[in-house]
Amino acid sequence: MNDDYELIDSGDGRKLERFGDVKLVRPAGQAAWQQSLTEEIWQDVSAGFDREGGNRWHNRHNLPDNWKVTVAGITFKLSSTDFGHLGIFPEQRVMWKWIRETVQQRKEQTGTMNVLNLFAYSGGSTLAAAQGGAEVCHLDASKGMVDWARENGLLNGLQDAPIRWIVDDAIGFLRREVKRERRYDGIILDPPSFGRGKKGEVFKIQDALPELLNLCRDLLSENPSFLLLSCHTPEYSPMILKNLLTQGLKDLGGTTDCGEMLLTGKPDVMPLPSGAFARWTASNK
Repeated sequence: MNDDYELIDSGDGRKLERFGDVKLVRPAGQAAWQQSLTEEIWQDVSAGFDREGGNRWHNRHNLPDNWKVTVAGITFKLSSTDFGHLGIFPEQRVMWKWIRETVQQRKEQTGTMNVLNLFAYSGGSTLAAAQGGAEVCHLDASKGMVDWARENGLLNGLQDAPIRWIVDDAIGFLRREVKRERRYDGIILDPPSFGRGKKGEVFKIQDALPELLNLCRDLLSENPSFLLLSCHTPEYSPMILKNLLTQGLKDLGGTTDCGEMLLTGKPDVMPLPSGAFARWTASNK
């Protein structure tokens, strides 16, 4: 995939990545193998981040306040955060392409497509769905991240797209949507291992995921298209996510597949697993 992101190397608990012209070294506990490239190459970077003795950047002053990259046809504003994040999870880029194409196919078949994106972060899945022609509800508990996602919408010329930008606790919002009898043709959710809602609500994936999926099932339309679940919680393997969807959506028919999300680079670079996904799709998609 030709875009502004690539995994250059990984190993020894670290990853070496390129975001546009910016090269970074950050932690990657899943990189249990040895790095392939020389330490000299690993040292030739703009900055690094580690969690030894607390979260900290090295040479953060070398980074621009923000910069732009285009990944999977979506332009993002990036900026270094105190947690080592940048405003993008490029392991999702295969999903963004799939979302865009799936929405386009549905629009061609039915003329409408209504998508809900939960824990929506900086908006990659939201913008992919909007590019495909969907009406989208974008929800995140962080006002700062919703504002960031709106900026990304502007960067992609989607300022007039039918997107609702919502700052709210996911489960509380879903309960109210069920009462309002609102329905969605496609639902995307990427729950964190742990989080807090806008009013301090505590979210733990192991406690919340069963209710989340039940509420999502209640919110699917009479002729749904897909439900895409992903997460970065090590205890939740692709098969676990698939089993949850298979059980929760068994009355709908359709098919469910699953896999690892991967950070990738050139063909000779070993892919780096970075989370799991499962997706249910209607048989008439």
